[in-house]
Amino acid sequence: MPKLRTVAVLAGAALLTRRALRNRIQASPLWPMPALENPTSGRPRSRALKLVVASRKTVAEGVVQLRLEGRDLPRWEPGAHLDLVLPSGLVRQYSLCGDPADTSSYTVATRLVEGGRGGSREVHEQVREGMALEVRGPRNRFPLVEAQSYVFIAGGIGITPILPMLRALGDNAEWRLLYCGRSPESMPFLEEVEKLGRNRVTVVAGAPDLDALDVPEEAAVYCCGPEGLITAAQDRFPRVHLERFTPHAAHGTAFEVELRRSGRTLTVAADSTVLAAVRAELPNTAYSCEQGFCGTCQQRVLEGVAEHRDELLTDAERADSILICVSRARSDRLVLDM
Repeated sequence: MPKLRTVAVLAGAALLTRRALRNRIQASPLWPMPALENPTSGRPRSRALKLVVASRKTVAEGVVQLRLEGRDLPRWEPGAHLDLVLPSGLVRQYSLCGDPADTSSYTVATRLVEGGRGGSREVHEQVREGMALEVRGPRNRFPLVEAQSYVFIAGGIGITPILPMLRALGDNAEWRLLYCGRSPESMPFLEEVEKLGRNRVTVVAGAPDLDALDVPEEAAVYCCGPEGLITAAQDRFPRVHLERFTPHAAHGTAFEVELRRSGRTLTVAADSTVLAAVRAELPNTAYSCEQGFCGTCQQRVLEGVAEHRDELLTDAERADSILICVSRARSDRLVLDM
């Protein structure tokens, strides 16, 4: 396993009892944490806010950090993210990596993705200090659960949702971090992570060997990073908590979609999406993130059974709605109110 340097051999502090860890977390300003909440349990959506870009700085090679200021901002817990509405109207999701107790600002960071869909490039090239941006959220689909110990696996910009978790757990909880990236220069917040972890952080250049990772049976395992790392973590740790940069692939088996108001019937190929099929017939159909996060492409389902792959809709909304950018059909046919 190629290593840059090792701050620890994945050895943690003394193991806390479950009760001691719970007492520590409950005593912190981050409590109550959303660990037992279902992210699709019917909670209302957060309202949109207009915030000002108070600062913009480079925190690693190809990584820009934005601090967005406002007043009396909604509180958030480690693992939460914001929907950021870019000047072009694109909606992108970024993990909050600042201080949850700060109700005057939100901090996010994004890596420039060459050959991506344009959101990261817009942040890097067009977003400037003093600019007003709309945000929605925060929302949390990656909450920190109560556990006897923790193992975190972060790849590059995947450190952003994990960093507030490390701060919240502090010195008295047992946690270990495996942080991998192309080089130290490309890894945001590396210096802070090393200071937080002291003898609990391992830094790796390139792909880590997860089979060599010693994980206690009772530990909660968290992973955020590129798809290759996510897949490897799923194969190695069946109950891992995941935060993806993109949702599950929208591919599956082919099925038909009837657009009831338009009087059209479409075939969605196994390697395509409902959105792509619909836009071939109705090119003005609204969409934005194409990742099942923003809700722009939400449509009402009149008949059929949807296979939901989004990260946004509540259980109640899923009863009769679908995000057509990522979700598919469990039945042979879906009828949409379009």
